[in-house]
Amino acid sequence: MALITSLPRNEAGLTTALGILKQRLGDRLQTGEAICAQHGHTTTWIANQAPDAVAFAGSTEDVADIVRICADHRVPVIPFGTGTSLEGHVNAPAGGISVDLSQMNQVLAVHPEDLDCVVQPGVTRSQLNTHLRDQGLFFPIDPGADASLGGMASTRASGTNAVRYGTMKDNVLALKAVMPNGRIIKTAARARKTSAGYDLTRLLVGAEGTLGIITEITLKLHGIPEAMSSATCSFASVEEACNAVIATIQMGIPVARIELLDALTVQAVNAYSNLTLPETPLLLLEFHGSEASVAQQATTFGEIADDMGGTGFVWTASPEERTKLWQARHDAYWATLGLRPGAKGISTDVCVPISRLADCVTAAQEKTAELGLIAPVVGHAGDGNFHTLLLIDMENPEEIAKAEGFVGWLNDLAISMEGTCTGEHGIGQGKMPYLVKELGPATDYMVAIKQALDPQNIMNPGKIVARG
Repeated sequence: MALITSLPRNEAGLTTALGILKQRLGDRLQTGEAICAQHGHTTTWIANQAPDAVAFAGSTEDVADIVRICADHRVPVIPFGTGTSLEGHVNAPAGGISVDLSQMNQVLAVHPEDLDCVVQPGVTRSQLNTHLRDQGLFFPIDPGADASLGGMASTRASGTNAVRYGTMKDNVLALKAVMPNGRIIKTAARARKTSAGYDLTRLLVGAEGTLGIITEITLKLHGIPEAMSSATCSFASVEEACNAVIATIQMGIPVARIELLDALTVQAVNAYSNLTLPETPLLLLEFHGSEASVAQQATTFGEIADDMGGTGFVWTASPEERTKLWQARHDAYWATLGLRPGAKGISTDVCVPISRLADCVTAAQEKTAELGLIAPVVGHAGDGNFHTLLLIDMENPEEIAKAEGFVGWLNDLAISMEGTCTGEHGIGQGKMPYLVKELGPATDYMVAIKQALDPQNIMNPGKIVARG
């Protein structure tokens, strides 16, 4: 298990702050061992560092009150949504208070004429889309897990639809946030664009709770497409599949999703979801638009795929068939665990220019084979982002060491290809060393921003950048 260095604890401050918070919050402050451990644990192999207590906030004012008390006594605060992050984002290396935002789960306003809405941070992606459905609108960012929108903003999440609709940074218009001194700010208005001052919205989007706690989010919405179609096509190699992706993007086909599954993942998905896909590298696509346009997009892609060596191209506009295919894609994590029952799945991601995607994926496959590791690959091929899921026996120190070495090697490889150590997982604790390798002196300015806004280092300390 990856070990993360603990930070100094402020025992006196913690004791005092916990006493005050207990008086203010009553039963909404929990200190039980199990609930604290739950709030320090995510789907990662990074060691669990539990907070000292969990405070359940019900409003922006609650969050501000909690933060002010913690600031007065130099106690860390760690925002928590649904716990689906992958790089130790919610760990408490210096102890402190986990601020659970799950009860702040109201859709506050929907403005259909302006294609936007205002939500609290505990609203999940699926909850919002259920709320919007009868208005003909949807929110397109889909990271796979049913994450909270506050967490998605904090980690700058993206997912399968990013190739067409962008990431969270492209779909957040404004935020309300509680800053490290407990002050409440609003970063922007609902206008579709602004040139008014520093872009504090995008400073907080992706800050992983290290600069403030997001308590309201104004999001862009989109009309539910008149028609959708999905397509699958198999290839003899990852290189052929990636060449088809590059040609599709270069031709300007407005694909909504274009996902790569390697042969191992297809094998696992077939078994888990009762599919009969050829067990070779696969592209899975979705097209949005009018009935005529989605048919034309699918046909054009089929022609491209044929030129690139693709076989077995099929497409469907059937909602049932589309749902089955995309559910299989979202179930890929659980499906691939079946390749090695009893193993723990350790997911890591990198992102490279799409012209280098085939090189990077192929090199990763060769490296894991050399190390004797089982590591299926899925990728958001349209933007060069892919995930490797290492299936590890966590009781085997040699395997763990190999896996940790591979993760470091892959991050370095992506950076050497003018890519990034993370396309969507975020930095958290797990990728901090690689951020420095990737951006060098730029991280000094990140530290300066952190020190300026959070001089006491109480906001989710020990994440993104190291500082005293």
